[in-house]
Amino acid sequence: MNLFKVEKLDLLVSLYIFCIAASEFAGAKTIPLFKVFGYQLNSSVAIITVPLVYAVNDILTEVYGKNRARSVVRSGLLVVLLIFVFSLIATSLPPSGRFIKSNPAYNTVFGLSARISAASFTAFAVAEFLDVFIFAKLRQSLGKKNLWLRTNASNFISQFVDTGLFMVLAFYAIDKPIGANISFLVSLIIPYWIIKCAASIIETPLVYAGVRFLKDK
Repeated sequence: MNLFKVEKLDLLVSLYIFCIAASEFAGAKTIPLFKVFGYQLNSSVAIITVPLVYAVNDILTEVYGKNRARSVVRSGLLVVLLIFVFSLIATSLPPSGRFIKSNPAYNTVFGLSARISAASFTAFAVAEFLDVFIFAKLRQSLGKKNLWLRTNASNFISQFVDTGLFMVLAFYAIDKPIGANISFLVSLIIPYWIIKCAASIIETPLVYAGVRFLKDK
């Protein structure tokens, strides 16, 4: 018996869940990217993992169909929901004497994680099911050909919905003027979406490789 043997589908789903969990726990941090005409563009650090979620989504839809892909999406939603609930519980519990000094920082980090999880849950639910729907519809129209087109078209649309909805829910500051919020959110949404689109194009060979990987069972 090989203790390190992992079924191909399980490995792919594990990657999917990892990317979601990593995005939830670390996604509250925004980083500067570059300036365009003196305008600072920013991004969440989740830019590293989110495109992989959509790649795995397309692979599963291509090989197993939309119903199987939707089941995995529901599993991802459950992970997001559990992280959200656990963050609320963890930040509400009183700290031990040894942890009192660190507790404010802990609550700040995981309090943000709770908001990020709530925003992510909403955006993820809408965008992921939309991605599966668009990809499946394109497959009905185009057949098994043009996987690159079906992958990127579904990703571009669903990622724009995901990015816009998530950024508004996660980073809109009620103590800031509307103009300041719009300026900051646009600086997050546009570059984040463009980078995710670019990542989708770059990762297209991975989608082909993933499809072959699963079909080679």
